[in-house]
Amino acid sequence: MPNYDKLRELVSHRVTFEYDTGARIVGYVAATKPATGPVQVLVMSRVDILDDKGRVIEHHDEFSFVPNVMTTFRLTEGPS
Repeated sequence: MPNYDKLRELVSHRVTFEYDTGARIVGYVAATKPATGPVQVLVMSRVDILDDKGRVIEHHDEFSFVPNVMTTFRLTEGPS
């Protein structure tokens, strides 16, 4: 398992998170949550979400997301 605590060292730095699809999240790390223990959420500012061609598809003044490796996804409501 990656050491997500190292993400705390990135607070106030501009960082890029890259995904297997080629999408990227680029912005400044503003905070980690919770404040102690394993990092589960990053709060970022001045964030651009880019597609695999480098085009901005969203911009956010503030953006929170889970920086951890996703293990699965499942339908929790809707047609079966």
